[in-house]
Amino acid sequence: MKLSWFGRLALALFASLALGLGMSACGGGTIAYLWVLGTSISQTGNTSGQISAFKVDDFTGNLTQTPHQPFASQGANPVTILVKAGGRFVYVLNEGAQPSSCPDPTTCTLHWTNSGISVFSVGGDGTLVYLQHYDSQGYDPIWMQFDATNSYVYVLDKYSKSGNGNGSITAFSIDPTTGRLTLVLNTQSVPPNSPAPTYWEVGQTPLQMKQAGSCLFTVNSADQSITPYSLGAGGQLVNVTTGKIATNANQISSINGNGSYVILTDTGNNTILPYSIGSSCTLSLTLGGVAQNQPGTSNPVYSFISSNNKFLYVLNQSTTSTTVTQPFSSITGFNLQNGPSIGNNYITGSPFPVDSGPVCMVQDPTNKYLYISAHNSGQVTGKLFDANTGQLSQLARGSTFSATGLATCMAISGAVD
Repeated sequence: MKLSWFGRLALALFASLALGLGMSACGGGTIAYLWVLGTSISQTGNTSGQISAFKVDDFTGNLTQTPHQPFASQGANPVTILVKAGGRFVYVLNEGAQPSSCPDPTTCTLHWTNSGISVFSVGGDGTLVYLQHYDSQGYDPIWMQFDATNSYVYVLDKYSKSGNGNGSITAFSIDPTTGRLTLVLNTQSVPPNSPAPTYWEVGQTPLQMKQAGSCLFTVNSADQSITPYSLGAGGQLVNVTTGKIATNANQISSINGNGSYVILTDTGNNTILPYSIGSSCTLSLTLGGVAQNQPGTSNPVYSFISSNNKFLYVLNQSTTSTTVTQPFSSITGFNLQNGPSIGNNYITGSPFPVDSGPVCMVQDPTNKYLYISAHNSGQVTGKLFDANTGQLSQLARGSTFSATGLATCMAISGAVD
């Protein structure tokens, strides 16, 4: 059948519009950029940090690699990645490696080899351009968090300069125009005629930390406690009257949450500990208290609350099931709407299968898709998210995408402005 002149003109106009919007017959436009951290190991045993970059398709949720990726993380063993609001700057924390001259890490006074914060600007198609490197004020950096305004970034070190076995937090202010960092001094308790410290101490063997509202919570593995700080003016961390918070957990593996809840996962007891945040950064068990993980799942290592605050997801790296129908790695889904307790309040279809060794989870800006990075396979798994039921299902055109190296955490940005 031949098209009329008007029909041919309309078709040509539509094709031009589709190209302008980044559309194609197989999908929609790009709604987000996704960056995945990974560690590559050479034949000689040397490690290097890599950042895989993807475009997220609006119509299908599929991931397409961006040009020139992967990008070097400018360090070794990258563990945390953050995107500043607006999407112009990306911050990557490289843990690095213990110096060979430091057999005892608790007494080491050297920065970990190839560690520190790498700052990148974001270019077209999600490309990353390296800008500058910064070191924290302790040793063995393991986690990083923004404050609620993205004006300050906090870096958690496993060992502080004091040499007393405690960890420490370094604070930096962020230049909104250039993305550069400036060290914030600890002016909370400075003795007369003494210089201000360059860090704040936390408990022994810290693991992770989470900013929630005006509070910053750090998990201490040595005694399964939480060190709370209030986020004060000028990026200051202010001690609160509660002091360290006991959890009665067996082996905390992660801390996460949102402005309303702080969620701990406990691999020792295979449980989830949900807390509400009170005044002075106090924590109280909520949602029915300590919840047992779903039968057949084990080794919970990460939690995530959906953007609509209706569902809680927990990444499980192992299973206790002996049946072939049970996935080795999985996602437990909890419904936060049905009653005061999450115990046994599982989303229909949970646990949901996921690639081996899941470690991190993000949601796209349109709230249609969830993505999970898997350490063992180096893959990213995409899931279609049902905002009403919380159910997770396969993407329409393939759900697994290859990143570079052994995957760790990831970040997503919906805009660059």
